[in-house]
Amino acid sequence: MRKSYISNIVKAMPDSGIKDFFDVANSLDGALSLGVGEPDFATPEYIRDVAIDSIRRADTKYTDNRGTAELRRAVAEYLEKFDLHYNGEDGILITMGASEGIDLALRTLVDPGDEVLVTEPCYVSYEPCVELCGGIPVALNTKESDGFRLTASGLMEKITDKTKVLMISFPNNPTGAIMKAEDLEAVAEIVKEHDIFVISDEIYAELTYGKKHVSIASLPGMAERTLVLNGFSKAFAMTGWRLGFAAGPKEVIFFMNKIHQFTTMSANTTSQYAAVHALNNPLREGLLGQMRDEYDKRRDIMVQGFLEMGLSLAVPEGAFYVFPSVSALGMGSQEFCSRLLEEQRVAVIPGDAFGACGEGYIRCSYAYAEEMITKCLQRIALFVKGRI
Repeated sequence: MRKSYISNIVKAMPDSGIKDFFDVANSLDGALSLGVGEPDFATPEYIRDVAIDSIRRADTKYTDNRGTAELRRAVAEYLEKFDLHYNGEDGILITMGASEGIDLALRTLVDPGDEVLVTEPCYVSYEPCVELCGGIPVALNTKESDGFRLTASGLMEKITDKTKVLMISFPNNPTGAIMKAEDLEAVAEIVKEHDIFVISDEIYAELTYGKKHVSIASLPGMAERTLVLNGFSKAFAMTGWRLGFAAGPKEVIFFMNKIHQFTTMSANTTSQYAAVHALNNPLREGLLGQMRDEYDKRRDIMVQGFLEMGLSLAVPEGAFYVFPSVSALGMGSQEFCSRLLEEQRVAVIPGDAFGACGEGYIRCSYAYAEEMITKCLQRIALFVKGRI
């Protein structure tokens, strides 16, 4: 019998819980979905036009590994709005989406056996990326009663002499939680005391409702021990353009680029031209505001819909997800989602896809038109009726 050539780490890695569910949902006729974490808005025309023009000019060659100087400067200037101060020359790296930034950051920082604290529930790629580095992911479970915020006490409980990195993601996917300045200040004091480096995924920084996003890197003494990850997918409706950026200490950026130059070469050239215009165009803030207002309306519809069904939830203050509890129905996340899809043809994502502490919850995206949200809520209400 021929031996397997596949890495044992990769073989042991579970499939994404999101992918598994969509594979089933896509095979069912008439199925509706609240599962996709992707803006339903088109990329603004002024951004698309710049990309088309760059192709017509045949500006399609490789760029500097770090990204074009123009884009790195534009990113550095853009981050000033969040009280983040970076030099575009050596403090910014342009990546193939924030997802590549996650992978590069972990491979740069983590040695085999290092523990990485991961705030959960969280984006599905964090723990697999830690494991691919030989690191040990340690879950920091957040609770609905705390608004799914990371608490100082929760952090302290998990720190050991092997702890090297803390991964946080606020505004959060899947819960929609945000961290207030006072929450982050308490976390920052512990991080500094224990000499821990922070990877802060801030891809939803523009999507907060009623409160401005605060980055942990903006707090005193934190810029030198924090890497900020962000990108163009969510706020600029550019998911398929695959463009993100990392901002952090120049030593970390240097070594991230060392890996990046061997694995990716450089980010997509056409996307980089478009991104410069996305950041520098005077229309930027107005369009971001319009998108944010639309999501806010949809958020209210979805929150009200689930509350009327009798499901509990922490009202999301960022991103574009609602994370209601289905435990009152006597079902786990997987059973609820499977039966809902089978009986009412609505696809939502099981909460345990985002970590064990997501068990008993479901993730529903409001990055859909109001009509779709309303139809799905009606079907979910029919499924829930009489079960609570």
